[in-house]
Amino acid sequence: MPMKTIARRALQTRSTFGVRFMSSGASSKQTALYSLHKKHGAKFGPFAGWDMPLVYADQGALDSHLHTRKHASIFDVSHMLQTRITGKDRHSFLEHLVVGDLKELPVGGSTLSLFTNENGGIEDDTIITQQENSLYVVSNAGCADKDLAHLLKYAKVFQDKGADVEVKRIDDHSLIALQGPSSQQALEQLTGIDLSQMSFMTGRNVDIRGIPCHVARSGYTGEDGFELSIPTGEVVAITEQLLENPKVKLAGLGARDSLRLEAGLCLYGSDIDSTTTPMEANLVWTVGKRRRAEGGFIGDSIVLNQIAKKGGLRRRVGLVVEGAPARAHAKVLSVDGEEIGEITSGVPAPSLGKNIAMAYVKKGFNKKDTALKVKVRNRIQDATVVRMPFVPAKYHKI
Repeated sequence: MPMKTIARRALQTRSTFGVRFMSSGASSKQTALYSLHKKHGAKFGPFAGWDMPLVYADQGALDSHLHTRKHASIFDVSHMLQTRITGKDRHSFLEHLVVGDLKELPVGGSTLSLFTNENGGIEDDTIITQQENSLYVVSNAGCADKDLAHLLKYAKVFQDKGADVEVKRIDDHSLIALQGPSSQQALEQLTGIDLSQMSFMTGRNVDIRGIPCHVARSGYTGEDGFELSIPTGEVVAITEQLLENPKVKLAGLGARDSLRLEAGLCLYGSDIDSTTTPMEANLVWTVGKRRRAEGGFIGDSIVLNQIAKKGGLRRRVGLVVEGAPARAHAKVLSVDGEEIGEITSGVPAPSLGKNIAMAYVKKGFNKKDTALKVKVRNRIQDATVVRMPFVPAKYHKI
């Protein structure tokens, strides 16, 4: 059976579509685009307490994935936490909680950073943008409640010591991600401005059809694209206007998961969690040079000691797996049969015609081209360590 047929069946028949569904057990929340999703025949699933679209009537997860790589897709990511941090001590405050160098970040610049705990583990990954008088922070939906509580707790600690800092949840804006090679052209039709000089990992305020929005050139697919923070009352109209472009379609969590895995990007709660250190996760590059010298963030002694000594017992790696797809929790073995790790995410890669996975393996088994084995439904299959991303990134850099 051709690999594309296998990938199509695997992506379209899996009940979880590769993503880690999380539900609080309470009634699910709905984004402002819920009715629009229904209008387009969306199939929904629970994620982090929200009803989120998985696929749409006009195309399944595989077709949606390939459309994003070729043209452009809109992902509803309004379930993610948006916060704004203000006050003259905002940098010192947030640098206590994350590993990034925020003081040196230029206005309009964005960085991927990590919230850490006292054991050096990762509490969440987050995108932080330096604005003129504030820091704009976007965090994962599955960590929204704990991240906000964490920010507010430490804001009070700083305030009690006389610091000038305030944390505010942005609850009047929705968030959509426009991803794919046609994204710039589609967005320019609505803004009327040239976006070619806006580089990857930058953000700015832009009027979209006369509506003030925040536009960041970033995303979770490995493609060029934008994340648009739009006043909630206008998000349906702007999304519909973007969809008037024949190259733009809606896409759900099914395609988002396979796209991000091809791009080698972590899903919090699957590929990184509170027990994973930046060294183990191969995310040392998020720890700024000044922060490595000065520390000052929670868990700094453990994180910096591991960086200096290349410590930690395991490493996150990419695998190409022969045979059936290897899913989360499948055991990874050495060629001698020793259990050395576990798969954290795995899918058939539509862009490659191969089965790919992320895993944590014992340090020493993480070098490129290392031959390994994976246990899939009691079958032992061959696997090879490869560099990530699996599909080369196409970020717009100038």
